[in-house]
Amino acid sequence: MQKNTFYSKVIAGTMTWGSWGKGFSKSSMIELMNHCLEIGITTFDHADIYGGYTTEEDFGNAFKESGISRESIQLISKCGIQIDADARKNEVKHYNYNADYIIWSAEQSLQKLKTEYLDLLLLHRPSPLMNPDAIAEAITKLKTQGKIKAFGVSNFLPSQIALIETVMPIEGNQVEFSLTQSDVMYDGTLDDCLGSKRMAMSYSPLGSYFRKYDKVSQRIRNAMKPMLEKYKVTEDQLLLAWVMKHPSKVFPVVGTATKSRLSAAMEATKIEIEKTDWFILLEAAKGHEVA
Repeated sequence: MQKNTFYSKVIAGTMTWGSWGKGFSKSSMIELMNHCLEIGITTFDHADIYGGYTTEEDFGNAFKESGISRESIQLISKCGIQIDADARKNEVKHYNYNADYIIWSAEQSLQKLKTEYLDLLLLHRPSPLMNPDAIAEAITKLKTQGKIKAFGVSNFLPSQIALIETVMPIEGNQVEFSLTQSDVMYDGTLDDCLGSKRMAMSYSPLGSYFRKYDKVSQRIRNAMKPMLEKYKVTEDQLLLAWVMKHPSKVFPVVGTATKSRLSAAMEATKIEIEKTDWFILLEAAKGHEVA
């Protein structure tokens, strides 16, 4: 895989840019893309299902008119989840990782994003029916044709990665990881990324801190108070710094579509949170000292 430095340290998640969130116009998308580049965010994370299979196209139309060079950005997308939407009818939510489908889906993403290649294609979620040979057939063809540069997965456990790696290497894993959702630190997922030199990406890196006003959030809030002054940061920046402290060198996929919060996220990459403070926050999240 390309060295991880190829991607921006903070990745812009586009899930809420379209109809599943802000519903940005073309001009607004162009404005936000340019803002991202100005602050050093060059990597954009997509999935075919975002916006009910419409957001890639909205982004692509904006990108085409933006004047931004393809070489200056990196595009990630995902495939495999089948949902019922206006743009694609499905009787039941399911997964499809047949070779022909993976190839077709990747080509659809290329067409919608107005690009000749994806920097990274991910299988969105593991399927109990996935066949490693079929996946390898599709990915090998896409790489050979130059349509994707790298291949990874999302939400896969180490055992599921090991299954695919019986036939082909996996170069990255995008998982949910935050102070309030840290299971991947204990189930071997981040250990696998670190040990295999696999790119680790975290979606929902702020966790439930701003969504829930429960006992967990209150404990974290209390533990944070002296740190906010100590590091001269905001709560969201400290949460991101906590995630990025992990030795697997996690790349947070930030879902905000607000300029100021994107800028703040980039500033968080400069924070060197001390080990003791990291564990104080972990203890607050867990509600008990580490075992």
